[in-house]
Amino acid sequence: MSTLTVELGERSYPIHIEAGLLSQSGLFSAYIKGPLAVIVTNETVAPLYLETAKAACGNVQVETIILPDGEQHKNLAQFEVVMTRLLELNAARDTTLIALGGGVIGDLTGFVASTFLRGCQFVQVPTTTLAVMDSSVGGKTAVNTPRGKNLVGTFYQPQGGFVALSHLATQTSVEHAAGLIEGVKMALTLDADVYHFMTKSSKALIEFSESELTRAIAESV
Repeated sequence: MSTLTVELGERSYPIHIEAGLLSQSGLFSAYIKGPLAVIVTNETVAPLYLETAKAACGNVQVETIILPDGEQHKNLAQFEVVMTRLLELNAARDTTLIALGGGVIGDLTGFVASTFLRGCQFVQVPTTTLAVMDSSVGGKTAVNTPRGKNLVGTFYQPQGGFVALSHLATQTSVEHAAGLIEGVKMALTLDADVYHFMTKSSKALIEFSESELTRAIAESV
């Protein structure tokens, strides 16, 4: 397993990268401080990874919130759906939210975590390359409004990030490539060596080569 740390002083947190990461029972246990964990995911991701994510929570009560899939559902209406369900579950500040999905789920869950009872903890489990490379890192949380994208949100860091490379292989090649381009853009502006690595390794990256993909993700993060 490859682990790096997002260095933010007291708010620093690790990001773990491995092919079959979520198959480890109790993987999230160290990040769940209270008796309840709530997995927020969507209708596309739930059939693929929800049961594995539940097992990774260990011996705590696990509840799930399954939202519709798509950018059009990253809005205040779905924010209210999640908030209402947390209140129905009597969730508390020691409840841990687990964002299992792409950028929409990560942004929405993070925004909920930053505001529910004035802040509870959450972890990011991104399932798309775009979320892995970009939206799950750095604490950007938000929802969209009819006036524009990401206009209502906060900066709120997760307690940790878990990247299972096997999740990425269920995307379309176009979705995967779009995420890789985020890494290329960052390398182009910040690190020539990484840029040359990613462009020379483009075929291996597109084909989900574990070693090259792990390096590309780690460098981007």
